Amino acid sequence: MTSPCAPSSRASSYLTLLVAFHVFIIIASNYLVQLPIDLFGFHSTWGAFSFPFIFLATDLTVRLIGKHQARRVIARAMVPALIASYVVSVLFNDGLFSGLDALGHFDTFVFRIALASFMAYVLGQLLDVQVFDRIRRSTVVWWAAPAASAVLGQALDTLVFFWVAFWHSSNPFMAAHWGEIALVDYAIKLLVSLLLFVPLYGIMLNAITRFMQSQRAAQVPAT
Repeated sequence: MTSPCAPSSRASSYLTLLVAFHVFIIIASNYLVQLPIDLFGFHSTWGAFSFPFIFLATDLTVRLIGKHQARRVIARAMVPALIASYVVSVLFNDGLFSGLDALGHFDTFVFRIALASFMAYVLGQLLDVQVFDRIRRSTVVWWAAPAASAVLGQALDTLVFFWVAFWHSSNPFMAAHWGEIALVDYAIKLLVSLLLFVPLYGIMLNAITRFMQSQRAAQVPAT
């Protein structure tokens, strides 16, 4: 598969869109992680289905505009995501709107979730960028890099998030089951990533490649 390269003149626009996308997914995931679900008798959360979108976006960023730009996206998104995640999680604690008055009280449980998300995001994404970039340079198999980065990046992300957020948590259920939930959460993320997002990565990369090639062809003056 041909590796496209985004025009440098459009890089800033891509970065802005990617930062906004990352912040949105982090906020959504912090809300959804408060909503538990049972899958085949195992405890998990709805956040397991939303967060892999970030890894898809990061992998495409590395492929299109390089790992240094991908790191810039992470650096720009992490602080706004931390603040917005806390605000949204307080307003919608346990999935229910708590009212604006809830912002007047500091919620340590929700702050731990926001802080855990911040740490997991930064560490998981930096590992994802490094693994993806190294593997894509050493192999021509298009799916190897996104698959390997998903396996390692999401393992670190999941471990850091659940350990920081729920180890000795004030929530008895999460304190007792965070290890089990983390394992199931990781398994779901991995299945979703390998079965859905890796193929989607290939489809999107191929579509972007053809679009860029058509744009370049249209800019070549006719002789």
